[in-house]
Amino acid sequence: MTCLRIIRADGILTVQDMGRPGHLAQGLSRGGAMDRQALIEAAALLGSVRPLAAIEMAGAGGAFGVSEPTRVALTGAPMVATLDDAPLRWHASHRLQPGQTLRIGGAQAGVHGYLTPAGGIATPEWLGSRAAHLTIGIGEALEGGSALPCHPDPDPDRPDRVIDAAARFNGGTVRVMDGPQTGLFDEAMLDAFFGTDFTRGPRGNRQGVQLQADARFTSDQAAGLASDVIGPGDVQMTGDGVPYVLMAECQTIGGYPRIGQVIPADLPVIAQAVPGAVLRFQRLTAVQADALYRSDAVALREAAGRCRNLVRDPATIPDLLSYQLVGGVTAGRELEE
Repeated sequence: MTCLRIIRADGILTVQDMGRPGHLAQGLSRGGAMDRQALIEAAALLGSVRPLAAIEMAGAGGAFGVSEPTRVALTGAPMVATLDDAPLRWHASHRLQPGQTLRIGGAQAGVHGYLTPAGGIATPEWLGSRAAHLTIGIGEALEGGSALPCHPDPDPDRPDRVIDAAARFNGGTVRVMDGPQTGLFDEAMLDAFFGTDFTRGPRGNRQGVQLQADARFTSDQAAGLASDVIGPGDVQMTGDGVPYVLMAECQTIGGYPRIGQVIPADLPVIAQAVPGAVLRFQRLTAVQADALYRSDAVALREAAGRCRNLVRDPATIPDLLSYQLVGGVTAGRELEE
């Protein structure tokens, strides 16, 4: 079995996959990757039929090595990456050999980058997932000196690939559908909310992200509101009208009013917004939101359609002379003979 070594951890590194849905009754939120699209894009690059468990790197990466030859995909927030000091393209797959060192620096845009080995990380599952859920004590942050078991690369000869990643690293417009408590806000308040430019506030983690604006968004109908089931994507107002978008490790029950819910396709935009990024909200009807829904399988097929073989710059290939670059060479006398 392949071993992925963490030589040095510079950011907050955890093992993440698509999470463990279906356990709200036990008080356990879905968890999993903050940017699920990044795992889908990694699977497309690696030729996997499903998203794989990966290392989520918040803010920065570190240094990594492998015990066996394997491909890895680099997706999510673009980070500076090198393999033995040769630069690597982000949003792409690359081959790693034992003895080589993959170095990943800080995020150039966005927040969460992902390192996905082609066989997927093979740490033990708990409730059908390998995802760390630090707020309730499942798993732990990865540190230098750690070693993660990985399944072998199922297709080691597959060419390196690159993908046109979905745009989501610089804020932008986020689509929101009505939720069960949207009606608690009057039309004037809803118009104000959907007409406001927000910035991503300084407070945020895997539970939720704060939004900042001069206006406040309150409801006279929310007094004494009973606690209700909540989940990732819910836009919840604090008592003084400050919105938070709930994220992967949010609580499962809440009593603050929710003005709507970010559709799943746009939640990665929130996850990747850095403090100060501008975010705007567009209101959708339920019919419009339903038409935009894509299952993970459909999203993976669409991502695979955006992949192509990676053409490497010869100047960045340290072992260029080991390649057979010329074929079909003859002595030039064939027509005379």
